[in-house]
Amino acid sequence: MRTFGVEEELLIADPGDGLPLALASGLLDAADPSDADPGGESGPSLKSEFKQEQIEVNSRPCRTATELRAEIRAGRELADWAARAVGARVAALATPPVFHATPTAGNQRYATMGNEFGLIAREQLTCGFHVHVSIESPDEGVAVLDRMRHWLPVLLALSANSPFWMGADTGFASYRTQIWNRWPTAGPMDVFGSEDGYRAVLSTLLGTGVPLDEGMIYFDARLSRGHPTVELRIADVCLYAEDALTIAVIARALVETSAREWRKGEPPSSTLTPMIRMANWKASRFGVNHQLLHPLEQRPSSASAVAAALLQHVSRALTDAGDLALARTGVANILRRGTGERLQRQAYGRRLRLSDVVSTAIASTHDFGERSDAGLLSR
Repeated sequence: MRTFGVEEELLIADPGDGLPLALASGLLDAADPSDADPGGESGPSLKSEFKQEQIEVNSRPCRTATELRAEIRAGRELADWAARAVGARVAALATPPVFHATPTAGNQRYATMGNEFGLIAREQLTCGFHVHVSIESPDEGVAVLDRMRHWLPVLLALSANSPFWMGADTGFASYRTQIWNRWPTAGPMDVFGSEDGYRAVLSTLLGTGVPLDEGMIYFDARLSRGHPTVELRIADVCLYAEDALTIAVIARALVETSAREWRKGEPPSSTLTPMIRMANWKASRFGVNHQLLHPLEQRPSSASAVAAALLQHVSRALTDAGDLALARTGVANILRRGTGERLQRQAYGRRLRLSDVVSTAIASTHDFGERSDAGLLSR
């Protein structure tokens, strides 16, 4: 069984007016494990990100969906516990509804990126959802990247959670994708063929002097620099914790399915990279509300048909992991009620107040149905 874990980037916000608050350092101080605060080294951990208005929650590697569900819930509770300590809350919003461009702070590398990339960096307050899945070797990891690349836009559609930007409804389900793709290395990539091919592409890109370092290789999926994992980076942070779990188990099954194809000698995806970009754009624009591009046929198809094709593709791996029922139920729930973007628009539509979007998102971020045993919010 492959281990898997997640990184969730959460927005730090004022629970009253919904404005982002640059308090990441305060959250890290409040959640310092040396002070025996919740989480600590034995559970999910917090980390600063590109902007002080966001915080990253890292789960531990898990073997089962049950373990990962507990990690996601505990991580969100830990982040919110720390935010409450400094007068804020955290919300799983992939873009802030109201925001003004801000400089980066607290990290020399980020400051250098700010100087180099100007407004792209100043406006880069977006929150993603990254799934790490263990691999046996870099060669296996590159084989996986080559064989799952045309399926990744479906994960974007299932996670879409960023309709608002700079106080306006963008018309997109995931406007985070449009903002993120302004970075020069972001998006889908061609087939690499081998680890040597992957490293050659990275070396060529770094040789241009445009990306500052390997950390700025922002492919939709990549080999992790610090862990023996493939890192799927395409998704918005999910408003609902159960949606995050659904996408994580499907991501693990997608990695396993791709690795099995490689071991059988099946060739990499032949889908042209421009077609994957079209699929990403459709997923960003419509989420699950309209037609997407079918990963196999590259033609418009309903979101339900595209999601069904993905589930069929990974069904054997889901079954072997004991996750098939969870994935089917999770996808059905997303298709029925929509992703986080739909709830955001509904919240805004009631009184035309963007602050309502944030307050509703805060509540949904921490609505786990049955309360977890951690009990952090009561502290």
